[in-house]
Amino acid sequence: NEMLFLEAELAVEPQRAPKNTLSSPEDVLGRMEEALSDAVSSGQSKDLNHAYTLKVNDYMVNLSGLDEVQALLQAAVSKYDTSGKYKVNLDYDGRREFNVLAAEVSGESIEDTVEKDYSMGGAASFLEELRHREVESEEKGFEDYETGILSMDFDEKVEIVEAYPATFISSLEDAVNNVLMEQQTVQIYKVQSGDTLSEIAIKVNIPMEQIVEMNDSLTSVNSILQIGQELIITVPEPELSVTRVEQNYYEESYDKEIEVIEIDSWYTNQIEVVQQPSAGFRKVIADVTYLNDKIVDKTILKEEVVMEAVAKVIKRGTKIPPTYVKPISGGRLTSKFGKRKAPKPGASTNHKGVDWAIPTGTPVYASCGGTVAKAGWGSGYGYVVYINHEDGKQTRYGHCSKVLVTVGQKVKQGDKIALSGNTGVSTGPHLHFEILVNGKQVDPFTYIK
Repeated sequence: NEMLFLEAELAVEPQRAPKNTLSSPEDVLGRMEEALSDAVSSGQSKDLNHAYTLKVNDYMVNLSGLDEVQALLQAAVSKYDTSGKYKVNLDYDGRREFNVLAAEVSGESIEDTVEKDYSMGGAASFLEELRHREVESEEKGFEDYETGILSMDFDEKVEIVEAYPATFISSLEDAVNNVLMEQQTVQIYKVQSGDTLSEIAIKVNIPMEQIVEMNDSLTSVNSILQIGQELIITVPEPELSVTRVEQNYYEESYDKEIEVIEIDSWYTNQIEVVQQPSAGFRKVIADVTYLNDKIVDKTILKEEVVMEAVAKVIKRGTKIPPTYVKPISGGRLTSKFGKRKAPKPGASTNHKGVDWAIPTGTPVYASCGGTVAKAGWGSGYGYVVYINHEDGKQTRYGHCSKVLVTVGQKVKQGDKIALSGNTGVSTGPHLHFEILVNGKQVDPFTYIK
């Protein structure tokens, strides 16, 4: 991650030569002049230039002089420092063995503009210090803050080293464009609680369709997200980034954090809005940290609320809701929930559950834990089991050959409750399975995991 230098050993090996082959100094100078002239006329000399290499992470560019290197770095700073208070200084890095220059951004901070009197001493100085402390302890007004840039620096490690010969030297204009122009950089976004794809698209300023294209785990803009799921996103970033801290005054609308009232007897998917929110308005002095144009941190120093915000208040359960699983192992799905052709004369064309064809005697398991509400003969259901669950739902298992539980018995998810069969109004050995919500049959596949 930094410039690499290799040691080289130079050696002089004298050779004996006849005296009559030695050239005169004039002859040597003439040949040197001829070689240089040939290089100029052929254009070879353009490939042998002294330069300075600027390295930012893995990116490197050659410039003809330190003045151009400094101008490039200053352009990065001046993009955000319109006042011209911050300058880029180049100095040798004392930690390095070779002549590597490091870049440092320096300027006059707000604190430096405060005049201090060091002429007093002894008791007078002590009393003056106490007076300053009293003044500082008084609450400041908005007019007492000196807004502006507090500090600036480069976010990446910047190194400069002499390079000779340099085979290619960039113009200052091209170097500025390449180093400061925003490039597409791959980053990872980790899904947080409450995130939706549309909200993430707004946060990272990338269309939902583009996020879907970049991630194989997403099939469409309606894909379900999981907390902690990592999404690949590309964001525009320059090769050289600038961090800065600004003390800013601004007026803004703001929202209060959502207040949650936890109800232990409710499930986590049960939510009731108790109070609708209302935005407030405030005046603020804050220290804001930027990475290029992006806000990465904010510390509020002074706040005056003009209109108080009203928080959204919700009631939310704390219990994990029960889950539902397929009640058999294997089987062939023969009839889905909803409209269908009557399997036999007189049969219903509106199927209230799902059917799996399975051999008689196949174990039937509780789809979810609960209390047995019915166990025995159920007319058209044949031998049937009803189970009531904690979330108010009920499951039914029909056309069984044998019932293995009794009314009032507590069962856990996966407990064996019956054996499949062909009893009641049935066209062959199968299991008929229903889920009821508020006493009404719903599509079981909506809830089966």
